[in-house]
Amino acid sequence: MTQTLTKIVTFEEFIDWLPESGLRYELHNGNIIEMAQPVGEHEEVTGFLTIKLSALIDRLNLSYSIPNKVIVKSPEKDTGYFPDILVLNRANLINEPLWKKASTLSSGASIPLVIEVVSTNWRDDYYFKYADYEEMGISEYWIVDYAALGGRNFIGNPKQPTISVCNLVDEEYRITKFQNNDQIVSQTFPDLKLTTNQILQAGAV
Repeated sequence: MTQTLTKIVTFEEFIDWLPESGLRYELHNGNIIEMAQPVGEHEEVTGFLTIKLSALIDRLNLSYSIPNKVIVKSPEKDTGYFPDILVLNRANLINEPLWKKASTLSSGASIPLVIEVVSTNWRDDYYFKYADYEEMGISEYWIVDYAALGGRNFIGNPKQPTISVCNLVDEEYRITKFQNNDQIVSQTFPDLKLTTNQILQAGAV
């Protein structure tokens, strides 16, 4: 469960305020949000995807990396997100004024792919981050709902685990939903060979 700290702040104040403790915070329209600690299954899925994408980046010798903690700043709002996985286009860092100071990205050209693994605050991923990532021009956004927590209009009725891949077309996201043994289709990584179940069941014991 997330908790909102009531004081409204600017993005610059948020950066200066961020503690170095293990607690996780995001800034949503000036509100500092304390993020809940992810459960084990969430981290297994995140770790699995990080390993697979990193191996592909290395094999293809791409100018990408997957940094650990990067803030995605919406240019038009006092908003800063820490995505679960972010693929960084290192070639565009020259255009990121806050990168060296605060590990912050505000240009969609710096982020070929961003991934959110859904937690109990699923509305953040399906509504707010979806809208902000689209507005920023991030070309590909995955919503990995391994526990079928999202609303029925997003993952079907009855609910079932789903990976929604959002691709930017004419400045708007077009969504393709993958379930069961569907093979994921990624415009950023066309050589990726993973089924939906391989990803969704990464945390299964």
